[in-house]
Amino acid sequence: MEIKFNLNDRLFLKDPQDSELGKKMIEHSIILIDELGFEAFTFKKLAKRINSTEKSIYRYFENKHFLLLFLSSWYWEWVKYLIEINSRNIGDPCHKLKIAIQNLVIATDENPGNKYINEHLLHKVVIKEGGKAYHIHDVDDENKAGLFYSYKSLVKKVSDIILEINPKFPYSSSLSSNLFEMANNQIYFADHLPRLSSLKQNKNLNEDLIKMLSFFTFKILDKPTECG
Repeated sequence: MEIKFNLNDRLFLKDPQDSELGKKMIEHSIILIDELGFEAFTFKKLAKRINSTEKSIYRYFENKHFLLLFLSSWYWEWVKYLIEINSRNIGDPCHKLKIAIQNLVIATDENPGNKYINEHLLHKVVIKEGGKAYHIHDVDDENKAGLFYSYKSLVKKVSDIILEINPKFPYSSSLSSNLFEMANNQIYFADHLPRLSSLKQNKNLNEDLIKMLSFFTFKILDKPTECG
């Protein structure tokens, strides 16, 4: 089943999820940003890749910053969706938090319905480039415009689960956002700056990262990992 997320319409001039050209644009922007890096990525290169024109791309996005923010927002919505689907009908908040941690790490499994989005590559782009979507000079203005709603909604989703475990825990939003940032940073560090991580880049990386995040989280909450 193809999934369409209702993202803030200020992210785009025309929603790329609604047309074949837009979907092609999203598909190949993910591939190109992964190949080139965000700094070297341009609409001119994207237009050449999809046999279109820069003008056609500018009909969808004001500039490449908004394209990156769109991609990041889509990914944040995707992670939240996975947490909601996989924790549905589960009453035990500890179990729900474990599922949330797992999905923060392994939201790379591809959905065959969304053929124009490679979730694995998009995850790589978010790890390497996603911070550039909000570590910007105009962050306050863009925040007022609601452009980071998807990220804040994801953080609140996990924060609410944390508060189910301990309603008096005072740092639920901080813990929630740090879980997401730590998940991405530790994958990046293990791959590129290994002295900054205790994890190793190997086939067990995701499993080891889930264990580490669970260890930190339940220690902070003063709960055993098998709580429930």
